[in-house]
Amino acid sequence: MDYDSYFENALGRLKDERRYRVFADLERLAGRFPRAIWHSPEGPRDVIVWCSNDYLGMGQHPKVIAAMVETAARMGTGAGGTRNIAGTNHPLVELERELADLHAKEAALVFTSGYVSNQTGIATIAKLLPDCLILSDALNHNSMIEGVRQSQCEKRIFRHNDMGHLKELLKGAEPGRPKLIVFETLYSMDGDVAPINLICDLAEQYGAMTYADEVHAVGMYGARGGGQAEVQGAMARLDVIEGTLAKAFGCLGGYITGRLALIDAVRSYAPGFIFTTALPPAICAAAAAAIRHLKASGFERQRHQERSARVKAVLASAGLPVMASATHIVPVLVGGPERCKQASDLLLAEHAIYIQPINYPTVPKGSERLRITPSPYHDDALIDALAEALVDVWDRLDLPRRERAWAAE
Repeated sequence: MDYDSYFENALGRLKDERRYRVFADLERLAGRFPRAIWHSPEGPRDVIVWCSNDYLGMGQHPKVIAAMVETAARMGTGAGGTRNIAGTNHPLVELERELADLHAKEAALVFTSGYVSNQTGIATIAKLLPDCLILSDALNHNSMIEGVRQSQCEKRIFRHNDMGHLKELLKGAEPGRPKLIVFETLYSMDGDVAPINLICDLAEQYGAMTYADEVHAVGMYGARGGGQAEVQGAMARLDVIEGTLAKAFGCLGGYITGRLALIDAVRSYAPGFIFTTALPPAICAAAAAAIRHLKASGFERQRHQERSARVKAVLASAGLPVMASATHIVPVLVGGPERCKQASDLLLAEHAIYIQPINYPTVPKGSERLRITPSPYHDDALIDALAEALVDVWDRLDLPRRERAWAAE
């Protein structure tokens, strides 16, 4: 039997739909971010990265690098196995303390990635609740969708950020039945924010637990970087706050925080935690250093918000179709996967600007876009160069524009 043909046909379908992903070979340079080296087919080229999730550039911060290097030199590179087999390395203990403090919770549990923390965290919590009903926002991330699916619990999807629909679903559920509301606090493709307190109001009214994904907000918002829940004054009202160490904190890993009994139960039952090797000490030390710094320093957050606002203003004034966003995410609508890929390729090949196209299933068909994520290190000259490059690409590909007022809505 020709097994390879099945895989080749599957790849062919993606290519026919213009959804086949091509990864750029990039070499990030500490101290020079957002500049990087693109190892192109014609050889190395200097480029500017405009779509990194290292939102604050903490991956190159001297304190973070120093913590990683010192800990690796002192403790070695690996964790030695699962936490059950190898024990918990001390930097990981300190990291979980920092995370619990950041979110004002009793305890925290670190996973190997934000994806795993959602996938196994949601599934485990829901399975431990008898006959649990999960209510999930329609735009939740794939990791949350997989967590809901793997729980094998009944689920009901509420329209995105629609509190009337969520109330209707909660009202229709049996009063004494355990219920878990899962949602993101900041949605990374559109840049919109969840009404956390309204969700908590409904949860309290109908006896539901809340699980909030803060991955695109933690470190970025709040006086200490506690995320949208800190901004909205809702941290104490949420039962579980999930986050990542791989975006604003510039490292690797995911986590959940909550009451001690809940966290201990997940630690004791979650397969995605129990049966996988722990994060290495050096990564844990680096992440803890980033968290400690951002708890005390608001400079990076303030500068980041100012840069994001300027990018939106400059692109909108150039007549580009900047989609409405109240946060640091700057989506520019293209529409159509082929044109989105062409725009991305032109930017990289002719303007040395790297922005990866965002296509279905990450976003709905017809809303394909370039997702721009400014950092504190994108200066005025880089922003102006980005606008000029985008205008050139839009003109050459005859891409649709929108009225300037539309971008500011």
